Amino acid sequence: MELGAAETRQEPPPPEAPALASFLAGTLAMNRGDQDQAAEHFEKAVAADPNSAMLRKRLAAIYVRQGRLPDALQQCQAAVAIEPTDAESRLMLADVLSTVGREDEAIEEYESVLLLDPNHEQARLLLGVLYAKRGDFDRAIATLSYLTNQDSNSFLGHYYLGRVYAAAQQFKPAEDEYLTALRINPQSEPVLIDLALLYEASQRTDEAIALYEQVLKANPRRSNIRRRLGGLYARQRKFDDALAQFRELQKVDTDEQDTRTKIGLILLETGEYDRAANEFSLVLAADPDNHRVRYYLASVYEQSGNTDRAIEEYRRIPPDHEWYGDAQRVISHLQQQRGDLDGAVKTIEHARKQRPDDEDLIDAQAVLYREAGRLPEAIALMDQLVAAHPDNDRYQFTLGALYDEHKDKTQGIQHMQRAIELNPENAPALNYLGYTYAEQGIRLDEAEDLIRRALAISPHDGFYVDSLGWVYFQRGDYEKAIEYLEHAVTLASDDPTIAEHLGDAYKQAGRTSDALRIYRDALSRATEPEQAERLRSKIDDLQRAGSRRGAS
Repeated sequence: MELGAAETRQEPPPPEAPALASFLAGTLAMNRGDQDQAAEHFEKAVAADPNSAMLRKRLAAIYVRQGRLPDALQQCQAAVAIEPTDAESRLMLADVLSTVGREDEAIEEYESVLLLDPNHEQARLLLGVLYAKRGDFDRAIATLSYLTNQDSNSFLGHYYLGRVYAAAQQFKPAEDEYLTALRINPQSEPVLIDLALLYEASQRTDEAIALYEQVLKANPRRSNIRRRLGGLYARQRKFDDALAQFRELQKVDTDEQDTRTKIGLILLETGEYDRAANEFSLVLAADPDNHRVRYYLASVYEQSGNTDRAIEEYRRIPPDHEWYGDAQRVISHLQQQRGDLDGAVKTIEHARKQRPDDEDLIDAQAVLYREAGRLPEAIALMDQLVAAHPDNDRYQFTLGALYDEHKDKTQGIQHMQRAIELNPENAPALNYLGYTYAEQGIRLDEAEDLIRRALAISPHDGFYVDSLGWVYFQRGDYEKAIEYLEHAVTLASDDPTIAEHLGDAYKQAGRTSDALRIYRDALSRATEPEQAERLRSKIDDLQRAGSRRGAS
């Protein structure tokens, strides 16, 4: 669902015909991500129906996305004046007031929201954070405890109650609330990180390390977490900076924009894209140079299907930001997804000019050159990475695969062997080398051993099962080959090469009708002209052989 679609269903359109036309045009502009056109149409709708609180709220939301906070504030105030008992109008007004630094007024509005709707989760969360920011921890705790008392499974309630307890340096109740939040959502990165910070401050280094490692396992590119983990490893069991950690924890947990960012991330996790975009837009309106949050906003658009707007936001992340390379790789991936391989290549080439030594960009460029059929250039790039990191098994594997695709089997085998030497558990390299031997009909016992080692790591990988079946085929044990190849087809039913292998085994076992059936199925899914021509030839050969048998 694209952003804006959920909003369209929330309230009925205005009854006035001129306002209705502009409302519909504005909604269409929002759905395609054109904020300027959307603002223009909703401004006309408001002019046609100035007493519609709904239209003013919608226009305010667009102004927030554009960073026009004074204009958004004016529309929110007008909406509240029209409908004083509308909790959502007051919430939006409170959000904008808070973002522009008018915190006393924001608190009054959040409190008004809760008078209208005591169970309003977002109002309670943000009000609690503002109380904590003032140092009024008792009111903050009371405000947030209401949520968890009403709903023991309120993830956000437990999480933010934990943050407030941490800010108040009440670490045991903070830990309890974080752990409760993790029982509700065990993989929540914000909670894992905040609990790790708490353990750091409490000198529980081993537990902090375990949590940071859990975060990195799910998201290896979190360089800030990797740096923090590296620091813990370096000073493990040295606690002379504990006081600084206490102070950092308190500072983070009472930062309102940080709170909005965390709320936005949680909304993104749960698929509430429109609300997440609003939170990130408020942060960016207050701090347009917060490129970390801009990356999150781009992710919202990406995951909600608005690719053009996602690319637009990713492109606004500058080359000197640590996430620039990630942003450019995502742009390239999105372009490739919609069939624009040339555009994807140009994006990475431009990024390399900005960051010529970025190894992740070099890696991405090599992969794209391979997709574009530019194998010598891809090999040259991977050679560069392998020369810089000769002990990186993944780089060795990729370079070996490129050489193999370039018909240089000798170099391909050498790099695969080196990848396995570096990492005996590299299942793709084990399978690749084993299949290479099987394909050439050589060293079949070694090929079987390599492939079985890969299958011990990934037993349900259809490509690995196919490789083992091909070893048996090359030995002439066609019944055993069929057993494995039929299983491979069930595991990777969309792959035409595996189906072709099964057809070959059927043919050699004398099961001509089964071979024809599988060859035809493989042909229907073949995308490479060379394979399609080979399959047609096999089908024709079998049909001619059948015709000759019938004639005799």
